[in-house]
Amino acid sequence: MPRGDGTGPMGQGPGTGRGMGMGRGQGRGRMGGFGMGAGGTCVCPSCGKQAAHQQGVPCYQLKCPSCGTAMTRAR
Repeated sequence: MPRGDGTGPMGQGPGTGRGMGMGRGQGRGRMGGFGMGAGGTCVCPSCGKQAAHQQGVPCYQLKCPSCGTAMTRAR
């Protein structure tokens, strides 16, 4: 800053570059939620039956093999 009044060339000085604000690899997943990853289990909220979670298929799309209720993701 040549005159010390905050003016000067764009892109130079404090507050620029990486590491300020939201950097790469931070933040939340799509639609504002947090992804739980590929592993885990799906659980029936009615009878408690568990099934392995399949990558790419949300648990709520799976039906319980015992009672037919939509399953949820175990936390």
